[in-house]
Amino acid sequence: MAYTKAGGRASAKYQKAHLDVFNVKVPKGELAEIDSHAAARSESRNGFVKRAIKETMARDNETPEE
Repeated sequence: MAYTKAGGRASAKYQKAHLDVFNVKVPKGELAEIDSHAAARSESRNGFVKRAIKETMARDNETPEE
């Protein structure tokens, strides 16, 4: 599908209304390692990071803090 200005505006409007965005900074070289790990599991970088966060939060909620 070809890019159009109207489509770009619609996409930006949707993202602004429905998505929160945050940046993650990692040491040089670590991004390639993250991408490789995600690709090996047929995931996108974003999908992998979201899964990692959800799994960690679930695990943290299962074990009481000392």
